[in-house]
Amino acid sequence: MEANDVAIVTGGTVLWLVAFVVLLPFHGWLSRHGHTDWLWTCLAGFGLGLIGIWYCRARRAAIARSRQSAEATPEPTA
Repeated sequence: MEANDVAIVTGGTVLWLVAFVVLLPFHGWLSRHGHTDWLWTCLAGFGLGLIGIWYCRARRAAIARSRQSAEATPEPTA
């Protein structure tokens, strides 16, 4: 069974961005209570998610190229 890794990583990345946007109006409260790292964690998750999307797309393309070259290469007859 093969999962759609790009969709999964994209969904997680969007969730990190949504969490950042939801917490942004509460920056003052978070700052007063020493929890501003929550904001930066969400932003870092979004940034790493963008890298993950790029990686998954590049991996998918490499797998497709590998399958195409394997199909184009004739099998040796013994």
